[in-house]
Amino acid sequence: MVRAQIRSQAQYRASFLIDLFGSMAVNALDIATVFVLFSVTGGLGGFGGGPVLLMAALSAASFSLADMAVGTADRLREYVRSGQFDSLLLRPLSTLAQLVAVNFAFRRVGRVVQGLVLYVVALAVAGVHWTLGAAVLAVVAPLVGGVFFGSLFVAGATVAFWWIESGEVANAFTYGGRDFTSYPVTMFGGWFRDLFAIALGFAFVAYLPALALLDRPDPLGLPDWLRWCSPVVALVAACLAALFWRVGVRNYRSTGS
Repeated sequence: MVRAQIRSQAQYRASFLIDLFGSMAVNALDIATVFVLFSVTGGLGGFGGGPVLLMAALSAASFSLADMAVGTADRLREYVRSGQFDSLLLRPLSTLAQLVAVNFAFRRVGRVVQGLVLYVVALAVAGVHWTLGAAVLAVVAPLVGGVFFGSLFVAGATVAFWWIESGEVANAFTYGGRDFTSYPVTMFGGWFRDLFAIALGFAFVAYLPALALLDRPDPLGLPDWLRWCSPVVALVAACLAALFWRVGVRNYRSTGS
């Protein structure tokens, strides 16, 4: 199904290239925002240009991987509203896998390549303290961040089984989470930072892994061992999202049409 989607989208080459470079431009604008902020201030949240670039690049790479893999899960509300989800249940395949495969958007591969290239550049200029553990984390971090964001995409889409017009609520955590993780959490304060950074786990996408790569203590006083816990947090998020999806499928009652 994925191969068929790629072939069909590549048939109209001009349209495909416009979509490809258009999606890359949107991603570039998100990164450009960071540099705009640095044009009026010498640092963000107590961090200089290199560390902030590393966080922004890691966030962009993680989000683009998740968006390419399962970002189209948000079309579930269309399937529930029209009753098309019934067709996915008739096949002896995973309903989630079918949903993302049938709607796979190959143009998003441009964002992935762009995000990973920027991440490599950030690793080169940010002053990473290279050790064996840091090298492993540098490879694993964008994949782990992708799993975390992918879990949010799936969980947000699943809400449509009960509340069809839930797209904007889900976007607040997926796209809003991407914006949050692009900056040091020290920029935020009070309950907002505690909720998103720790309770919801967004600090484990880019902020804490970046501190581990740079071998810097957390200015907020979080224990150093938390900097290496991103894989655990992503695994928990994936398990919760999978469980939530199964509950949603079991509660699906079709349209009755």
